[in-house]
Amino acid sequence: MKLTYIYHSCFALETTDYSVLFDYFRDTNGKTGYVHDVLLSRPEPLYVLSSHFHPDHFSREVLEWKSRKENITYLLSRDILKHKRAAAGEALFLRKGELFEDAHLYVRAFGSTDVGVSFLLRVEGKTIFHAGDLNNWHRKDEATEREVRMAEGNFLHELKYLKESCPRLHVAMFPIDPRIGSDFARGAEQLVDRLAVEIFVPMHFWERVDEAASFGPYAEERGVRFALLSRAGESIEV
Repeated sequence: MKLTYIYHSCFALETTDYSVLFDYFRDTNGKTGYVHDVLLSRPEPLYVLSSHFHPDHFSREVLEWKSRKENITYLLSRDILKHKRAAAGEALFLRKGELFEDAHLYVRAFGSTDVGVSFLLRVEGKTIFHAGDLNNWHRKDEATEREVRMAEGNFLHELKYLKESCPRLHVAMFPIDPRIGSDFARGAEQLVDRLAVEIFVPMHFWERVDEAASFGPYAEERGVRFALLSRAGESIEV
């Protein structure tokens, strides 16, 4: 099973029987690249997941692919429907707590501290988590103490719910966004402190690779493999 970084929070997870694409909004070369040249050319089924309607996590372009590839299943957060970015007949829409399961894939929607959902998948006996915009968005350097406490409380509530349902994650794709400020890795720290994470894959860091990489020692001290994929098209075996 291979995990490939596309850009930002977009990854492709490929097995011999099917592929999963998370939070696509641009390809490795902008409008062309790994998704168009490789993923859409595979004969196996493709599942397209989008965690919320923000333009760096969802593009209506994905819905055009069904004219090129018939065996695509769209699993989108319900807020995409609410914000009229997609119509009711174009996809299956999930809210927190809802499930999708077929012969290949199990997907459960968990919460977010922004909009939309996060996704937990069971793939070949492994638990794969894509956080979407679930994070401790505290913005400590510019927010009030009350705002910081609220942001952290909301995040820890969602984290508790996730842990109760699935205390072990084989792969966690999770935001490390330096735009938050000096304590930008706090949410990631809380994730690996509270759940058993085997492989931590940072995302949502835009071009600030060095700052995302700085979380590596913290993760590895806790026995977590830190897998920074920063070049478009870069892959790891899971």
